[in-house]
Amino acid sequence: MSAPAPASARYRKGLAVRRSVLGDAHVDRAEAAASDFDRPFQQLITEAAWGTVWSRPAWSKRERSMVTLALLAALGHDEEVAMHVRATANTGATREDICEAFLHVAIYAGVPAANRAIKIAKQVFAEMDASKSNGQ
Repeated sequence: MSAPAPASARYRKGLAVRRSVLGDAHVDRAEAAASDFDRPFQQLITEAAWGTVWSRPAWSKRERSMVTLALLAALGHDEEVAMHVRATANTGATREDICEAFLHVAIYAGVPAANRAIKIAKQVFAEMDASKSNGQ
């Protein structure tokens, strides 16, 4: 595959937003794991999702976080739900916000989708709480 293109301004902005939401450790792992095969995908999501959508000024990161969680839960994207629940530590979305988002999922996308998302969130919260109590 060809060498990656130089980083655009949108990519640089997206990378900064991605790091602010998901954390440096997550983004560093994703970049280190990228291969020639999926590097174009990493560039696409950094530019489109983070450099365009998440960078828009109309909504706060908290608001985007809640909407993202509701959509991911409704679509059954469990790994992404877990990742974005962890990201709420950086976006300002509270556990109450997440609960409210998942209540909307129950009504508009179905109880099983919300039930699964709530189960995932509870697991992530337990991990986050254990990490805090261990001083990490």
